[in-house]
Amino acid sequence: MSERNTSGVTNDQVESVMRASRALVGITAASIMTVDDVVTVPQLRVLMMIATRGAMNVAAVASALQVNPSNASRLVDRLLKIGLVDRREDPTDRRNIALTLTTDGQALIDGVIRHRRNAIRRALRQMAPEQRDQLAAVLEDFATAAGEPAHDYRHVLA
Repeated sequence: MSERNTSGVTNDQVESVMRASRALVGITAASIMTVDDVVTVPQLRVLMMIATRGAMNVAAVASALQVNPSNASRLVDRLLKIGLVDRREDPTDRRNIALTLTTDGQALIDGVIRHRRNAIRRALRQMAPEQRDQLAAVLEDFATAAGEPAHDYRHVLA
C-alpha cells in the first residue's frame, strides 16, 4: 500500500490516475491528428471550449486559456478567417461580442468527438461490464471535482 500524504491521497492513487491520463492523452492526440491540417492545438482548444461552454467573448477565451487578450484575439481571428467561428452581437449584452461555432466548426468538433468516442469504446470493450459502470461513475465524480463542465455529446454518433 502506498503512503498517504497530508491530504489522505496515496501515491498509488495519483499514479493510477496519471496512467489513465496518459491513455486519454494518447486518444486525444490521435483525434487531434485528424484535424491538424486545419487547426492548431490552441485553436482546437478554443473551438472545444465554445462547443462545451457555449458562446464566449474574447476576454473569456483569454481567461480560460490563461493568455493575454491579444493572443486570444489572434487565435479567434484565425478561426474567423477560416470560417469555423462566427462573431455576433451578444443578445444579452449588446456591448459584448459572442463567439459561436459555425456549421463547419461544429462539424470539425463533432468529428474529433466521434474519433475519441470510438477509441474509448474500443478500450472499454476490454473491460467487464460492471467495471465499465464503476469507471464511468468514478470518472464523472473526478471530472466534477476537477471542474470540468458537463456537456452531452451523445448526439455525435459513432
